[in-house]
Amino acid sequence: MAQEIEHVHCLIIGSGPAGYTAAIYAARANLKPVLYQGIQPGGQLTITTEVENYPGYPSGIQGPEMMIDFEKQASRMGADIRFGMATKVDFSGKPYKVEIDEEKWISADAVIVSTGASAKWLGLESEQRLNGFGVSACAVCDGFFFKGKEVAIVGAGDTACEEALYLSKLCTNVHMIVRKGEMRASKVMQERVQKTSNIMVYWHSETAEVVGGNKVEAVRIRNTQTGKEETVPVSAFFVAIGHEPNSNIFKSWLDMDGQGYIQTVPGTSKTNLEGIFAAGDVQDKIYRQAVTAAGSGCMAALDAERYLSAAGLH
Repeated sequence: MAQEIEHVHCLIIGSGPAGYTAAIYAARANLKPVLYQGIQPGGQLTITTEVENYPGYPSGIQGPEMMIDFEKQASRMGADIRFGMATKVDFSGKPYKVEIDEEKWISADAVIVSTGASAKWLGLESEQRLNGFGVSACAVCDGFFFKGKEVAIVGAGDTACEEALYLSKLCTNVHMIVRKGEMRASKVMQERVQKTSNIMVYWHSETAEVVGGNKVEAVRIRNTQTGKEETVPVSAFFVAIGHEPNSNIFKSWLDMDGQGYIQTVPGTSKTNLEGIFAAGDVQDKIYRQAVTAAGSGCMAALDAERYLSAAGLH
């Protein structure tokens, strides 16, 4: 660390609803927050088209537009928003140190980690091309747009089962693609799926292609045992094979669960290190909604303010 270290009062890493909300609250509390936006400014919402379930937008709003609104509000409150990505951290002592873009170090009295999570994808060209045009990684977010239509979902865990059941209440038929001859989901979730008459499970199957020009029109499913393929007409294709929290750089410092989600003290945003807080999808594997992420960003800013006041730093 030969280069000069810039010191900031409150550092926020990540720029989804959690990070921007933390910045709004921290700026209003005069914590002079500096926020680094990360590799995907605005987070997962920037790859979402219509957002209809966030309160205060009666006509709905485009995900990227909503994140621009969040950013503008945080800036107006006085947050210092910068483009750049946290590439390494040194939490061995206070003030805590964070490396940005592998070139400069920032030290901070309080750190709010809101780096989010990334949906896992199958890696198909057609899946990426039609992402936002019928391909989605969130049935709760986007299922409503396909009310009364046929849809497909891929996955075999509890989340996939939950999302298939959610879709079954909105859509005429749900075609569930399962790679093996069994699911990873809990027995109770599997039973619910199998008892639901409009969920069709395709065992030993994989997605060969999502079919469509400008929007999803069908899915081509391949049986891994017979090699036989069939094309099922659908209006949407949901990927429910899991999320990965963006928490790698914090691994040796912060307590995490087996999947890499940062663990916080229940009812707070506090991590195992005093003065470091976590908010949004990097610590929430249950709800994963914009509104819950924003709520936890508020909690993190309030927790940071209380910590700094108690420590005589604010």
